[in-house]
Amino acid sequence: MAGVTATGMAGVPATFSSATAQIGGFLSKKPYAPPLWATHLSPMPCHTFSLGHRDDLSGMQLSGNKVRKLEFLMADAVAQGADCVITVGGIQSNHCRATAVAAKYLNLDCYLILRTSKLLVDKDPGLVGNLLVERLVGAHVDLVSKEEYGKIGSVALADLLKKRLLEEGRKPYVIPVGGSNSLGTWGYIEAIREIEQQIQQSADVQFDDIVVACGSGGTIAGLALGSRLSSLNTKVHAFSVCDDPEYFYDYVQGLIDGLNSGLDSHDIVSIENAKGLGYAMNTAEELKFVKDIAASTGIILDPVYSGKAVYGLLKDMAGNPAKWKGRKVLFIHTGGLLGLYDKADQLSSLAGSWRRMDLEDSVPRQDGTGKMF
Repeated sequence: MAGVTATGMAGVPATFSSATAQIGGFLSKKPYAPPLWATHLSPMPCHTFSLGHRDDLSGMQLSGNKVRKLEFLMADAVAQGADCVITVGGIQSNHCRATAVAAKYLNLDCYLILRTSKLLVDKDPGLVGNLLVERLVGAHVDLVSKEEYGKIGSVALADLLKKRLLEEGRKPYVIPVGGSNSLGTWGYIEAIREIEQQIQQSADVQFDDIVVACGSGGTIAGLALGSRLSSLNTKVHAFSVCDDPEYFYDYVQGLIDGLNSGLDSHDIVSIENAKGLGYAMNTAEELKFVKDIAASTGIILDPVYSGKAVYGLLKDMAGNPAKWKGRKVLFIHTGGLLGLYDKADQLSSLAGSWRRMDLEDSVPRQDGTGKMF
């Protein structure tokens, strides 16, 4: 496996590193070669780590769209000699949880700056959802209020913590909100290469549109750029779950300008507002929609990202039938299942029923079954 030596990889114990060679290259550091249609983009990453399987099918602790970006960002952190990483997000950030786990796999410390309500900023944040995983793997958690976050901003907050860690002799590497910078964008350029290969391998797979949730901009930047440059040339639609579409058009423009693409964000992606009450806030109708989808299909949508995006997509299809008539749509589920635990109280009245089993006194015991050990 590339990148593994007898002394281990990126600080990972040799016994752990050698074991990864037998499970599909997980955690391997690999030289990166871009798709042929993306070779003109610059700067181009040199290496990537294999951190996950794909999106919503990567298990609980390391899953979601953030992992694709972290494969490039973590490789850069290790290449720069970092001994810890810093990132920022909401109190139930999927990105922060994935960063904490990926950092632990690579023997890096992780510092998380999490925003929460003013009423809760001085209290123990608890062990619900993503927080449980983050704290189990030993991430350092700093809480800030939403008001402080809005006044100072994520960049300045991360820089403040970075300065303090540098003064302590540490070597921190800052990962932006959602892993969404130009380097992280390569994660979803790679996703387009995967989709392209899957289409080439199966003549049955054809679609006209790609639809995805948008929370920080990196995912849609990579998908839209890759789709325009590749043989797909598919229209990408994004449903934003925070901020507004114009903010994301500008942000995506900055990301693709950072890769010297020469393209206009308005030409490669269509962004619509699906934030509803606000980021990570749900109406009763949205949560019922998530429950109904689960009950009818077995597919679990998270309430913050994919749930709002599918909800917005179906509303748009109902309101603009001519726009979607006859079109085949690929919806990319970007994970985030742990976010559901934060909505448990709101979902309690919607969840499936339960009852105590009705037992008859005359039911005979059968040997070999029902024994307690």
